Amino acid sequence: VFGAGTDYALLLISRYRDELKGEESRHLAMARALHRTAEAVLSSSTTVVVGVLTLLLSLTPSTRGLGLASAVGIVIAALMVMTALPAALVLFGRWIFWPRAPRLGDPTTVETARVWNAVGRLVGRRPVAVAVVSSLVLVALALPGLGIRTGLSQSEQFLDEPEAISASERLAESFPAGSAEPARVLSTADEADVLATVEGSSVVSSARTTASGDGVVQVDAVLDARPGTSEAREAVETLRQDIADEPSVAGSTFVSGSDASRIDERDGAARDRFVVFPLILLLVLGALVLLLRSIVAPLVLVVTVVATYLAALGASWVVFTRLLGFEALDVSTPLFAFLFLVALGVDYNIFLVTRAREEAPTHGTGPGVLRALSATGGVITSAGVLLAAVFATLGVLPLVVLAQLGVVIGIGVLLDTLLVRTVLVPSLVVLLGERFWWPRRVSGAAAPARHAR
Repeated sequence: VFGAGTDYALLLISRYRDELKGEESRHLAMARALHRTAEAVLSSSTTVVVGVLTLLLSLTPSTRGLGLASAVGIVIAALMVMTALPAALVLFGRWIFWPRAPRLGDPTTVETARVWNAVGRLVGRRPVAVAVVSSLVLVALALPGLGIRTGLSQSEQFLDEPEAISASERLAESFPAGSAEPARVLSTADEADVLATVEGSSVVSSARTTASGDGVVQVDAVLDARPGTSEAREAVETLRQDIADEPSVAGSTFVSGSDASRIDERDGAARDRFVVFPLILLLVLGALVLLLRSIVAPLVLVVTVVATYLAALGASWVVFTRLLGFEALDVSTPLFAFLFLVALGVDYNIFLVTRAREEAPTHGTGPGVLRALSATGGVITSAGVLLAAVFATLGVLPLVVLAQLGVVIGIGVLLDTLLVRTVLVPSLVVLLGERFWWPRRVSGAAAPARHAR
């Protein structure tokens, strides 16, 4: 919420500063700035809200809570940027930009953005080469992601080993490995049958009845594997299968406990990815179609955002395994990273493409997107670097899942800001020309797009 809200604010402030250079009245300048940024901000925030609300379909209560809280936060951030921020900027006058307050007649951002003008000239002269090279970079970064593993053991959840893990490991040295956290077997079947089935499993060291009442019996099973390890999860799955194979207890007996919960979390995360991933893409694609009233443009933007996610995941996997010593990703990391990178990546593309659509009727589609790059390059790059820094702060927290999420999203935002939105998307727009807006027609200029300077 902090990062996205700052993005919206920077977009409005940048446009307001430019309008002040051509308009004496700061009230009229703000009115024009609001008129020209409101659609981008509202469309971006709506896309993000729709995206995070897909988390309400998750099987995990904490994930559903995150989705709702994020949606509410984004709505409030966008409303504040569209109401309170403009009022504050106008109230304080031009001097609020001190020490570089804009004056009437100053050159606009498009005219002074030397770096972005140079990038635009490169894209305009060599759109094919730029598109191919940037695409190959993304593919190369994504390839390590083919070896990604998910699922952290209990001892791998923390950057520093907590006392509970140390005590569990010490206990396993002197007693059966599963003594610290036995698997709990709950059943409505006959107690003797349940106990006999559990004791007969090859992965159980010992078992005993610990509670019974109202037709329910609880049996605690000490497993041979140490709790929190992959061996313990395999043992739980074996025990569940042994119970399912015994007709006298099958269907009325269930295995719970910490390792069983981790198995269920892993399966739930896999189900969430299967449901949420395509739904996010469909909703974001639909939002872009409504915003741009185009078919080709939304498809291009969504494909580039997905490519950014895959590249970020692959690059992060190298960082995790080669530098940080992680052996797997937390089961929730791919889902959260996908959600945030798709929603925020679409944000930056909306900022760029809406400005390109504004420039296209006068300058043509190709030159228009290059002018949009010059106009928005500085503000979007600043916003992206800020957002990457916000997520990087998660790396100082003790939970591995937050450190992983911070790294993946930080790398993804930087890739989107510095590579995808900066050169890949503009080069594709230049190559497609007027077809980028199909079936709509936006450009009014006749100059060939690839000759833009």
